[in-house]
Amino acid sequence: MLRKLVINNIALIDREEIEFGEGLNILTGETGAGKSIIIDSINAVAGQRITRDLIRTGEEKASVEAVFETDSDATDEILRSMGIEPESDGVIVISREFSSSGKNSCRINGKMATVSMIKQLGEHLIDMHGQYDNQSLLKTESHITLLDSFGGDEITGLKKDYVELYNRYRELKTKINDITTGSMERARKADLLRYQIDEIRNAGLKAGEEEELNKKRIEISNSEKIVSAMSSAYNMLFEGDYSGKSALDSINSAICEINSVSTYHEGVSKIEEKLQDIYYQLEDIASDIREIRDYTEYDPAELEKIEERLDLIFKLKRKYGNTIEKILEYYCQIQSEMEELDNSSDLVEKLQEEFKEADRKLYDMACKLNLLRLKAAQLLEKEIGQVLDDLEMKKSVFKANIEMVDSDGNVKASDGFRNYNQNGLNKVEFLISPNPGEPLKPLSKIASGGEMARIMLAIKTILADIDKIPTLVFDEIDTGISGKAASKVAEKLSYIAKSHQVICVTHLPQIACMADRHYLIRKISNENSTRTAVTHLDKKGIKQEIARLLGGNNISEITLKHADEMIKNAQTIKSAKY
Repeated sequence: MLRKLVINNIALIDREEIEFGEGLNILTGETGAGKSIIIDSINAVAGQRITRDLIRTGEEKASVEAVFETDSDATDEILRSMGIEPESDGVIVISREFSSSGKNSCRINGKMATVSMIKQLGEHLIDMHGQYDNQSLLKTESHITLLDSFGGDEITGLKKDYVELYNRYRELKTKINDITTGSMERARKADLLRYQIDEIRNAGLKAGEEEELNKKRIEISNSEKIVSAMSSAYNMLFEGDYSGKSALDSINSAICEINSVSTYHEGVSKIEEKLQDIYYQLEDIASDIREIRDYTEYDPAELEKIEERLDLIFKLKRKYGNTIEKILEYYCQIQSEMEELDNSSDLVEKLQEEFKEADRKLYDMACKLNLLRLKAAQLLEKEIGQVLDDLEMKKSVFKANIEMVDSDGNVKASDGFRNYNQNGLNKVEFLISPNPGEPLKPLSKIASGGEMARIMLAIKTILADIDKIPTLVFDEIDTGISGKAASKVAEKLSYIAKSHQVICVTHLPQIACMADRHYLIRKISNENSTRTAVTHLDKKGIKQEIARLLGGNNISEITLKHADEMIKNAQTIKSAKY
């Protein structure tokens, strides 16, 4: 709900902070006091169009900030889709600033946003009634959702199953279209896949092959250096240098010398053992060196083969993957694709059978949904008719018009398939005839603002427990009504306020006395300026304001007593079960 509204430099308001509460929030004040400024400010944070004319005279810029509290998963989802992480406490702050130069800025929870973003979010936070282009119920696409919700678990349960099957139906339809359309393209794709499969298969690639080839290439390329180094090392170890004595000879001589004195010192024998170990190790090493020397040779033909092989691998890597492993993965993938293309006829036949079965089941479900909606519509029409009677619109006729897009089973879309959507085959639109002799018309075609507001109130009364928008704003709801009708409107507003936050601008005491919170909008003037002030009234102030609404500015003891009685009666009505 809307917790706080902060207005700066808009029309006659220099700065006002209005803290709204739960239940019914009433705004009253004399004509021209500035009540419409509050509504315009709420419209601004709901994403509606604003003009520079709203900026207070003499100021360069104006701003509106609204603080909402919500626990709606839908709003959290919307925020995340905008790249804004929802606050853990459910607080949403929407601010909008606009200047005389035409520059505008919007923010959601401190992050920059567009007008369309705050409008999208605002539609889930506030439902405006009085400005035609704001009213959610004027959007025909929402009517089927409201009717389904009114229909209860029987509709919503069937609809859930329908949506699951509908998604599978669309998936099947896409697959069939992909396979059966563009035969030339599929033939070209098949030729390409065959070429790629042959190219990779003929290459005979093995995992780890490239690394082994690179090692072998390095070895052959450096064979002369290897032989030379191994020969020198072997000579030093085994055959000796120019002096004729090898490393092994020297170590052997050292062993003999040490052995001759080993009986005289305990540590000498240990040294001898270590030298013996070294001697044997060097013998093994010398043998390994000799083997490498003797079997290493420069083979130009072998090197050429390796270079050609590496070049082939390089070309394949450029086409199919940056490693042999990736190439082999791609090979498996295109083999599967090729098999799918080769077996496309069988696959299409199988998919078409499944598609026909899905279509049959969908149509059955859509027909059942149609029957359930017709049943729910009759009940909805009856209940809304009763509420309209209460609101002194006894001659009005409300209808939930339901059309079956494919009711005869023969009407198809251009591609030959039925026009299924997420809701089935129904189109639902709420129609109204406010006066005898007038034809049923869409809600958007109702001319009278007062009639529109009462119709919306009737619908909201019936759908109060279904509608998920937390805050409702009613402007002009008392236009053209008085007496009994006014009292009934007040009762309905109070009823809706049990499950929603309601903000209502009114001139009628019958409505004002039902307030849970009452705000007085006043115009204050002096020699230099005029401004609008908002006051949250206490009990005394509420009585005074109700008396003013009853008798004008000349408040008497009689009007005060009458006001007191109206407030007490209102409390009785509010405390009773609706």
